[in-house]
Amino acid sequence: MSDEQLLRRVEHMARARGLDISPDVVAEAVKRVLTELGESPGQSDDASMGSGKLNARRDFPLGAKRPDLVRSASGLHLDEITLEKVLGGKIGFEDIRIRPETLEYQAQIAESAGRPFLAANLRRAGELTRIPDERVLEIYNALRPYRSTKRDLLEMADELESKYQARVCAGLVREAAEVYERRGRLKA
Repeated sequence: MSDEQLLRRVEHMARARGLDISPDVVAEAVKRVLTELGESPGQSDDASMGSGKLNARRDFPLGAKRPDLVRSASGLHLDEITLEKVLGGKIGFEDIRIRPETLEYQAQIAESAGRPFLAANLRRAGELTRIPDERVLEIYNALRPYRSTKRDLLEMADELESKYQARVCAGLVREAAEVYERRGRLKA
């Protein structure tokens, strides 16, 4: 879909829903998103071109250049997810949740574009998709200063690693336990 087609589609859907959104606002939003998703000057096809891994130049944006790889947690393909189906109640939350594989693909793209920290964040996010939302919120609250003992945090890290195979996240919780201990931020 071209930028112009996307713009017209968004405007049409907004009007069909009775939303009063200025076409200029929509155009600016679409332009900003496409700019953010676009290739940076000077990106190179590094060794990952032939390695079987995804590459920013060849595969980004993933939804446009490799839609065959993008599926929801329930298995829907990207083109099966539409605003009309969402508004009509034909698509639920599981149908729009991201899969860990998709985040791994995005991580490979980020690496090929020279963004290793973004790749690491995407991989951590992939681990988090295997953890129930309620537990993620509990962990988040437990990681706030003065909320947990060192033992609590270390047990949480063990749980992340053994129950959810979230080794990177477990490592971060262990690191937090050490840092909180050094800085006096643990629960007494």
